Amino acid sequence: MSLTVRPFRPADAPAVAGVLRAAAPYQLVTPELIAWQAASAPAAERYALLVAEDDSRSESAGEPLGVARTGLLHESAEPGLGFANVSVHPGRRGRGAGAALLAAAERRLAGLGVVTAYAKVADDPVAVAFAERRGYRRSRQALQLRLELATATLPDLPAAPGVELVTAADLADPRPVYEADLAAAADEPGDAPMDDISYPDWLAAYWHRPDLDRELTSMAMVDGVVVAFSVALTDGGDGYQSGMTGTRPSHRRAGLAGLVKLASLHRARRTGHRYAVTTNDAGNDAMLAINRRLGYRTVGAEWRYLRDLSG
Repeated sequence: MSLTVRPFRPADAPAVAGVLRAAAPYQLVTPELIAWQAASAPAAERYALLVAEDDSRSESAGEPLGVARTGLLHESAEPGLGFANVSVHPGRRGRGAGAALLAAAERRLAGLGVVTAYAKVADDPVAVAFAERRGYRRSRQALQLRLELATATLPDLPAAPGVELVTAADLADPRPVYEADLAAAADEPGDAPMDDISYPDWLAAYWHRPDLDRELTSMAMVDGVVVAFSVALTDGGDGYQSGMTGTRPSHRRAGLAGLVKLASLHRARRTGHRYAVTTNDAGNDAMLAINRRLGYRTVGAEWRYLRDLSG
């Protein structure tokens, strides 16, 4: 079989979404999201998709076998950080697509001045061996969690005196959410902090994404200030995914993260969503405890791997 790695085309969006769903079934991915990310990512991210396809004369000729998502970690004040996330369809592995995509992704990152490349690697022996053979070293682990929302026994919303629960749809101005997001993310467990994203870039990367469900995105306000929030992403069907759930440091240990997430889940169930997924840093014990209490169970895991590209 002959392989070609080429830039993404808008017509690839359905096939790329299919590859990503097959490779990571615990994530919500739609063709609309793929097309939007390719066309509308913040300029500072230098985002680009690379597609591996079979260019032989076989029946699968022209079919995308895998994809590499590449760009800069523009949210961090530390320069020289980039990402190369490679996914190959499980039924198309072993044909060299992953190696070809990763090599092309690293060339692109090196051309952008990236010194350290980050990669998400599934927690399975084949994927881990692939990364480590190519010089990547293991860093943090993330857990993939799922809740059977249609049948789960969700707790009732607790009383929260002095706290107003609102949704993103209730806000005329999203800047208070941006400010709360930066405050909550400043000490979020991870390899690279979100400490340098501008308001326009935040709007482009998060507020305007097509899968953001503002009616389900829940926030807690105290004295008119957003102090906690839980972002809801949906796929137009029965799937619901938690994005970031966070609380300003000044309002932690008051149960607000659990409150906004629970409020969002209750609304999601009332609107017909049957299951919920989320990603949790394995070292974030506080958020893991909240998710466990809500009934989430672990369905997968991935590692963050890093490679020095300076040489």
